[in-house]
Amino acid sequence: MSALRSIEQKIEGLVEKTFGRMFRSTLQPVELARRLAREMEDHKTVSVSRVYVPNQYTVYLSSTDRRQFASYESSLVIELGSYLEAHARSEGLSLLSMPRIRLETDDDLRPGEFGIACRMVDPGRPGIEVPGEEPVEPLPPPAPPLSNEALDAVSGTQVLSAEQARAAGLVREEVTIYVGGQPNRVARKVTTLGRSRDCDIVVPDPNVSRVHAEIRHEGLEYTLVDLGSTNGVEVNGKRVMRHTLRDGDQVSLGGAEIVVERR
Repeated sequence: MSALRSIEQKIEGLVEKTFGRMFRSTLQPVELARRLAREMEDHKTVSVSRVYVPNQYTVYLSSTDRRQFASYESSLVIELGSYLEAHARSEGLSLLSMPRIRLETDDDLRPGEFGIACRMVDPGRPGIEVPGEEPVEPLPPPAPPLSNEALDAVSGTQVLSAEQARAAGLVREEVTIYVGGQPNRVARKVTTLGRSRDCDIVVPDPNVSRVHAEIRHEGLEYTLVDLGSTNGVEVNGKRVMRHTLRDGDQVSLGGAEIVVERR
């Protein structure tokens, strides 16, 4: 076992040891830590010489789990951020800044269920407000850039300036939803799907509810959410209440087939 992997496991053990005795709920902080690490690895952006990962994460919890974490929330998000920074360093991944974690309540979730949205935040543009989200707080000045040789030697996490991030060619992808072979580009913060003509994407099928589901654009993620429809939502043959969309996903809204394209 490598030394860096051993360090990561020690940090994971620290999170579990610190919070495991405090909580007796179905959902444990160590589960959040492991899932956050998976989300980080699932959302890599490969540039010319580095692999970038999101640096801001929003964790959606049920109201029950959020209340159980409330007394320790500040300490919890700090521990989770430290865990993610160490995980990125051990895997040779690059962050635009130290990871920031935020907890939110989602009344659609049941105890033990949770969702995660992640995004890259430009550290050179503090105070810019994204609609529907809190303004990004100013971050400390970035560290001086390291040489490629130094990065290879320490497998470190480099904090990049805004200019460096833009020079790396980081761009936001496009999502297109195909209904009956017809493309519908997702360009809104929240995009509704259903049988009603008032929906952003109309799905003309009698088995589809008037407002069946919605796609929430949160940072770099697009999350499909069932809005309590009559016949439900399936993704790749599995019934879901919420799902982070991937390229090639096969979505069924009450039997109406939809294809997802991410480019």
